[in-house]
Amino acid sequence: MLRKLRLTLALVVFVLITGLFLDFTGTLHAWLGWLAKIQFLPALLALNLAVVLFLVILTLLFGRIYCSVICPLGIFQDIVSWLSGRRKKKKYRFSYSPEVKWLRYSVLAIFLIALAAGVGSLVALLAPYSSYGRIAQNLFSPVYILGNNLLAYFSERIGSYAFYGKEVWLRSLPTFIIAACTFAIIVVLAWKNGRTYCNTICPVGTILGLISRFSLLHPVIDTAKCKNCSLCSRQCKAACIDYKNHNIDYSRCVSCMDCIDSCKHDALHLQWRWKKDVAPHEEKKDMRVAQEQIDSARRTFLVGTAMVTTSMALAQEKKKVDGGLAVIEDKIAPKRTTPLTPPGSVSADNMAHHCTACQLCVAECPNDVLRPSTDLMKLMQPTMSYEKGYCRPECTRCSQVCPAGAILPITRAEKSATQIGHAVWIKKNCIPLRDGVECGNCARHCPTGAITMIPSDVSNPDSPKVPAVNTERCIGCGACENLCPARPFSAIYVEGHEMHRIV
Repeated sequence: MLRKLRLTLALVVFVLITGLFLDFTGTLHAWLGWLAKIQFLPALLALNLAVVLFLVILTLLFGRIYCSVICPLGIFQDIVSWLSGRRKKKKYRFSYSPEVKWLRYSVLAIFLIALAAGVGSLVALLAPYSSYGRIAQNLFSPVYILGNNLLAYFSERIGSYAFYGKEVWLRSLPTFIIAACTFAIIVVLAWKNGRTYCNTICPVGTILGLISRFSLLHPVIDTAKCKNCSLCSRQCKAACIDYKNHNIDYSRCVSCMDCIDSCKHDALHLQWRWKKDVAPHEEKKDMRVAQEQIDSARRTFLVGTAMVTTSMALAQEKKKVDGGLAVIEDKIAPKRTTPLTPPGSVSADNMAHHCTACQLCVAECPNDVLRPSTDLMKLMQPTMSYEKGYCRPECTRCSQVCPAGAILPITRAEKSATQIGHAVWIKKNCIPLRDGVECGNCARHCPTGAITMIPSDVSNPDSPKVPAVNTERCIGCGACENLCPARPFSAIYVEGHEMHRIV
């Protein structure tokens, strides 16, 4: 019964969290946004002490139930492992393996050092929730949107507009490659050995594993009833049951209840920690082993990692308009001295230290402004660019969905007064001077009135008019850059600010 309850809850949570990354309309977040906020690392970075304390208490009570019911990457591994078992038609296919201490605690040490040093790209690479978020955003979302576009196509043909199409495009090639590699590693490990990734690489699993050694309720082997049949060990996807010595490694046990369900001799059952076991010497042995493992974790330390990524840009196919008679060249992003960070992120430093690169804000951005950074130190963290759209002052969706405190919630009024950057005019690209025709697009569409058209020659009022930017009023929304007709580089672009300010 406990196993069925766990499976039901896990499946519901997995579907709903996946829906957060697939729902480009933003409707699910009003009801389900809390599921992202109860993930361990985002809650820790957001200093959401209530959630962190809740997860710690939950682990102290029931062990690593978080990994089986709340963490989407852990549930994803269970799904892959179940599919593997169905295909191989083998119900009992696992076996006990000793803990790989050096790898497990070395990865944790690297993770903690990167977290303290603010190396966000390395933290994001190892964080389980963020890893699944990148998989969902880069691999699952395009398939989902293509299906939506197909429905939109057919519904439009019958006069219905229940669905609307959305463009599918590659936001960042390096992030896509990392997501694809993570997906491949997770699938291979889970297909062969179940929870190997959780118990050797995942730093959150290791942290919760240290706490779960002291969980109050955990599975216990009754040595008087155990027949050493090994069914529990062969059913354990965490490979943590040593049936020969009647020992369970609680730091790797994910409280899935599969072992209890598989035991045919009633030798496995949940037991409170303070209740005496039928074999007290075994409990003392477990405590001694646990203490040795904790001491080993403190001694184990590994410094250094290698990350190889590519920063190539994928050229998009040129679009045709006006019945295919005119070809509009796609815009190319300018080289900004200071990258743009979303309103609500306060500063580039706050973004770097809090963002887990889960891609939830990227998935939610309705204007296609946010995309993963290709900067090695901030790899996969969101940055802004205005080739596809601009950051509309009335939109605050990214600030409402961030679970880690990297983008703080702001109101529309606060966003309209927040300066994330300022516009810069590029004379050589400006159409009135380059082509000799009137323009003024940037001034017409500036929501703050920060751009005024003035004569290019102050001594000649009839000379072509060019934009003049009032940097004190500009908020860096990018309307001017996005709507500038100059191609491939806009005649006006937004330069970011390290620290946001109120105008």
